Amino acid sequence: MKVCKLLIVFSIVIQSCTSQDKKINGLSFVAHRTPINDTHVLPIVDVNANYAAVMPFGFIKDLSHPEIMFNTERQWYGETKAGAKQYAEALVKKGIKIMLKPQIWVWRGEFTGYIEMKNETDWKTLEDAYSAFILEYAELAQDIKADIFCIGTELEKFVINRPDYWLDLIISIRKVYKGKLTYAANWDEFKRTPFWKELDFIGVDAYFPVSVNKTPTVEDCLKGWEPHKKVVEELSETYEKPILFTEFGYRSVDHSGREPWKSDRSMSQVNFEAQTNATQALFETFWKEDWFSGGFLWKWHHNHSESGGENNSRFTPQNKPVEALIKKHYEAYK
Repeated sequence: MKVCKLLIVFSIVIQSCTSQDKKINGLSFVAHRTPINDTHVLPIVDVNANYAAVMPFGFIKDLSHPEIMFNTERQWYGETKAGAKQYAEALVKKGIKIMLKPQIWVWRGEFTGYIEMKNETDWKTLEDAYSAFILEYAELAQDIKADIFCIGTELEKFVINRPDYWLDLIISIRKVYKGKLTYAANWDEFKRTPFWKELDFIGVDAYFPVSVNKTPTVEDCLKGWEPHKKVVEELSETYEKPILFTEFGYRSVDHSGREPWKSDRSMSQVNFEAQTNATQALFETFWKEDWFSGGFLWKWHHNHSESGGENNSRFTPQNKPVEALIKKHYEAYK
């Protein structure tokens, strides 16, 4: 009898250790003009990802405009509800779990964190528009049985100005969608987000500055992470919620760790070593921590064979040296 009890305890310990090793090894899957098929999904499986963020879009005319356009014929297929559903179903068929992450795009690419209305009437119009947008996708998340639903991405001024709206919105979303919720707060926003206790994950778009060097070493970036990691861990402890990097990644350019959020096209000098070293340091800093759930690498294109490559200075890891690092690291935490 004692032997049986010891075996049971040992089994529980082993299962517990194994579950701690598993992480959300995600990719942010870019919407395209057309449906996807196994050809587009198999490279995701090959890189040992177990999650994909599917990202339909709504569009706003400018930072003070209260109306949101979404699910229109003017959008790319993958940006619509029908496209998001088709993408999710194709991914799930190959064993990839889904975070549905509807996002807002402001014309000319202005930063969504600065969306702010000029009067109460416009705020109410924006709230009604955003509720219609996000609840339609909450219904889709429930329909496709998405594991995670992200209720917003980098909307700091909207959140700060209208906190009661967001609390009510979360209640409305939970009536529709029964899975886990997060919000994608920008790296310099997440400390002030007021509703973490109402969600399941503290979501952070992790574009923290970690090194000013042209080609940072892994050690440079590990040191640069130290003050940021402390703040992130303390917030996790305060709310007793796990951290999820709703976005993370580095461009393959000089100074990739200095201002990782920048997508400035004037930055064009390809530097694969900088991208790889910064990514390795992020993995080493966070993936071993129990309070850290994993993250979604920014970003992954559907046409793998034609994406990234030796002349590409953008975020995608595809057909670059960092792809091998991601594949090896994700395999260890599947």
